[in-house]
Amino acid sequence: RYEEAVNIAKDFAENTVVGKADDPKSQIGPVVSQVQWDRVQELVNKGIAEGARVVAGGLGKPEGLEDGFFVKPTIFADVTNTMTVAREEIFGPVLSMIPYDTEAEAVAITNDTIYGLNNAVASSDKKRALAVSKQLRSGMVMVNQTYMDPQAPFGGYKQSGNAREWGLAGLEEFILTKTVNVPVEEWEACV
Repeated sequence: RYEEAVNIAKDFAENTVVGKADDPKSQIGPVVSQVQWDRVQELVNKGIAEGARVVAGGLGKPEGLEDGFFVKPTIFADVTNTMTVAREEIFGPVLSMIPYDTEAEAVAITNDTIYGLNNAVASSDKKRALAVSKQLRSGMVMVNQTYMDPQAPFGGYKQSGNAREWGLAGLEEFILTKTVNVPVEEWEACV
């Protein structure tokens, strides 16, 4: 079913509307800066050089969007877990599709990284999807959706960081905890 998934991703990328923020048809906008655009292009180029198959997007800017830091939604197929596009956090509209044979292999591939910000699990078997999500070493796992609840804490594992934003865990970043030790025999004089 790998090629079926590749074709679904290809169709999605090719039909994604890239544009300016004031265009109501726009689905994704530009990356934040020239530095980030250059980094994404470098990683896309590296993916091509390392043998990943480009099925959508690729190098350069989308047609008609030469001004700004717009990136073509890019899908790589036949990626191995040793390729740079599989190992780096790209922070651009680039998807690296890695084939696998077993669920255990998929989990091992996913966890074999120095990063751990976000994963997604899609399955018609909700119990199985939840079981897989519990095995993934990342700060957030989305099961059968991409909605991020602002009441839930967000943050990474490993080199994706260990701080949390949102939710109670995010608020705890602003709390200063203090311990004051007073000898028991002097406690009543203190209160």
